[in-house]
Amino acid sequence: MDFKKIDPTFPITAASLPNNDIELATIPKSDLPSSKKTSDPFLVEFNAQYDIHNPKDWPTGQKWAVTDVLSATGFIRIMVSTIMAPALTTIANELHMTSTESAMALSIYLLATAFGPIFIGPLSEIYGRKRVLHVSNIWFLIWNIACGFANTKRLLIAARFLAGFGASAIYALGGGVLGDVWRPEQRGRSLGIYLLIPLLAVAVGPIIGGFMAARTTWRWMFWSTSIFQAVMVAVSFTVFRETYGPVILSRRAEKLRQSTRDSRYYTTYERLDVGKSLLARWVQSLSRPFRLLAFHPIIQIFSIIEGFYYGVLYIVLSGFSDLWVQQYHHSVEMSGLHYIAIASGELVGSQIGARAMDMLYRRKVASSSETGIAPESRLPLEFVAAFVAALGLIIYGWTAQYHVHWIAVDIAIFINMMGAQIAGMPMSAYIIDSYPDHTSSAMAATQFLKSLTAFLFPLFAPSLYKAIGYGWGNSSIAFAGLVLGIPAPIILWKFGARLRAKARSSN
Repeated sequence: MDFKKIDPTFPITAASLPNNDIELATIPKSDLPSSKKTSDPFLVEFNAQYDIHNPKDWPTGQKWAVTDVLSATGFIRIMVSTIMAPALTTIANELHMTSTESAMALSIYLLATAFGPIFIGPLSEIYGRKRVLHVSNIWFLIWNIACGFANTKRLLIAARFLAGFGASAIYALGGGVLGDVWRPEQRGRSLGIYLLIPLLAVAVGPIIGGFMAARTTWRWMFWSTSIFQAVMVAVSFTVFRETYGPVILSRRAEKLRQSTRDSRYYTTYERLDVGKSLLARWVQSLSRPFRLLAFHPIIQIFSIIEGFYYGVLYIVLSGFSDLWVQQYHHSVEMSGLHYIAIASGELVGSQIGARAMDMLYRRKVASSSETGIAPESRLPLEFVAAFVAALGLIIYGWTAQYHVHWIAVDIAIFINMMGAQIAGMPMSAYIIDSYPDHTSSAMAATQFLKSLTAFLFPLFAPSLYKAIGYGWGNSSIAFAGLVLGIPAPIILWKFGARLRAKARSSN
């Protein structure tokens, strides 16, 4: 069905309808979803009861369609970040790279994901999620193909950076789209399903990379992922719909202004931009992630905690293959299979965290007389998860130190990743709930520090392990995680509402 036929903002007359839809003109206007307040007939907004064009009122299947598109997109972006790790020695020999340069070729992708969301997130709040997703998909595809054809180390490093810039769109758009289409009581489940496929990439990337490094040219790592990305470009153009409410309402208001020739129709968001030039809007939007990071304690606290966890993840990812090859003397192909333990821990953690978050939220709603539940209700889950993550990391360090049977090491890293994933989900949900109008900018602000730690932490990890070993090295990291991960949620539990109330405007 053409949604225009039942769009309450589209003028319904006998002349404007096809013959087989002429009966719609006889429907009382009061029975159609209204997008305007009775107090101001020219204010265009979603109907509070039900509006077919409000992404939160979409059919469940349609919500899952856009969620799954982003989830599959995230899978390929994350896989490309790790797939070349097992082939670094081969690539370095062919392109005459030093060990530092080959490590840079791997990690420069992560550096790009620090800066990409800072621009991409705000742009999605000007032009909508759909346009930004399509442009970033094509950009990533072009430069990922270029990586496969790189014949110099400079071209490879540059192409990896530019591919990472396009790939970073998922970090800004993911939280934004989930906030657009899912309601707070569905936050845990939507996050859990959204993360299900991308977390597989943590294992799939190194496994595929290990086998390709041993059996074919490393260039197929980029060509094969580009084929997958080309399919995702086609799927996103077909399935993905605009989800950002202000853009949808703006288009609805514009349609009304054109059809009625009455310029008085407006949206709340358009009223905020009255008198501003395009340049002024760009400056305001593009500076928003920096202002959030500079002036919002909530963003600052979560950026530090999530950045730490993300940095630890990439310490493990970057050094896991070396552990098995150099310390346990496994083949490159077999070393990649151990990444299954990492991915499994994150997958199990995401599903436990999703169900636990929604259960805690429902209990809070049932026991409260308030009409809305504060984002702080998400935080209790983080306390236990922080201890679990630290325990797993300590066991991982000491079992690796003493070359205990490989299954013990894999179980330990499974526990660590499960705890870290459970701890991270309430923080993402908290940000989505706290910044509903600018979720993408808020996620971009937190992603900035996360990507920087993912880029920097693996650089000092080898020196740390060499100096004090896996046991004390991982134990010290785990204790630092407890110092960061325990007090912060307590502070937000007690003062979060006050901090949100006093936070400077994010407009």
